[in-house]
Amino acid sequence: MGRASMAAHEDRNDAERGAPVSEVRNGIPYRRLGRTGEMVSAIGVGGYHLGRQADEQETIRIVRTAVDNGVNFLDNCWDYNGGASELRMGKALRDGYRDQAFLMTKIDGRSKASATQQIEESLRRLQTDRIDLMQFHEVIRMTDPERVFGPDGALEAVVAAQRAGKIRYIGFTGHKSPAIHLHMLEIARQHGFAFDAVQMPLNVMDAHYDSFARQVVPVLVAHDIGVLGMKPMGDPFVLVSGTVTAIECLHYAMNLPTSVVITGCDSLPVLEQALRAARTFRPLSEAEMAALLARTAPAAQGGKYELYKTTHHFDGTHANPQWLG
Repeated sequence: MGRASMAAHEDRNDAERGAPVSEVRNGIPYRRLGRTGEMVSAIGVGGYHLGRQADEQETIRIVRTAVDNGVNFLDNCWDYNGGASELRMGKALRDGYRDQAFLMTKIDGRSKASATQQIEESLRRLQTDRIDLMQFHEVIRMTDPERVFGPDGALEAVVAAQRAGKIRYIGFTGHKSPAIHLHMLEIARQHGFAFDAVQMPLNVMDAHYDSFARQVVPVLVAHDIGVLGMKPMGDPFVLVSGTVTAIECLHYAMNLPTSVVITGCDSLPVLEQALRAARTFRPLSEAEMAALLARTAPAAQGGKYELYKTTHHFDGTHANPQWLG
């Protein structure tokens, strides 16, 4: 086996064991975002919770403190808190912070027209001329992939924006079912399109019920697509189960082949908790993983603590179908 082949083989083995740490900045592990080659912090700041913080200045402090401490991956979405999350992040990224961040946001539009409008609104709110990663948000219906990839579909708007230099990479998110994620990937393949990143819930409960980690992550690893984990604490229903701590939740998700684990931070203490989890992370042994999963298995049955899979509790586009266009 040649040197290049050996390196690729070793990278694949690392991916199967868990995302490798390629470098550390301010004590924060950085990982490769799939085949993009971009280096991103293993912990990312979720955008939704920034809009829930009553004090806008506190939100700005949260974002800037995260960046100052080595976190570069920032999550957001066009619909979060009626646009307030993007507006606040845009203010936080002034004064040189934008160039230190890998900025991701999402759109709900399924038509070319609605997606184009939402892309432009996100750019204005975030006060930037480029989005590092734009994702199709809430792919939660089996019909969503056909709409995105269909004639005058949202993909046309996103690709046009990418060609214009407004978007660098393209991905999609969803929290409902691994089958829908796999369908989106298959429809993309049929159209000769390859996503750069895919986002999904990855937590200790997911491992036991209709699991994204077991069904989707291996496909992404095989195709070197960046794995974005979200809802590591079930926002916050996994913690409500009383079976695990917040740090255990973050360490579990970081132990998977994730490029980034996105976690909501609506206060500086919660951000400090996420920073501590990143700085203290070490790969879990098979015995440690087995013990953690054994402890959470009884509570995980039936998706009781994964309401995003089993109810419409987290489905923003179900309550607001007009966002789809």
